[in-house]
Amino acid sequence: MVIGENVNIGGHVTILPGVTIGQGAIIIAGSVVTTDIEENVTVSGNPAHIIKEGNK
Repeated sequence: MVIGENVNIGGHVTILPGVTIGQGAIIIAGSVVTTDIEENVTVSGNPAHIIKEGNK
């Protein structure tokens, strides 16, 4: 697992092995991250999917 800088991860998030989370990403509480996450996006759900792009 690789986690970029300035990443916010909510409580009870599950991140599967081998996943990369891009810089500035936000992972909403309770999400299950099964694939790589791009930079500067907000993701939520099971499996996690993008709900907002362009976090600053």
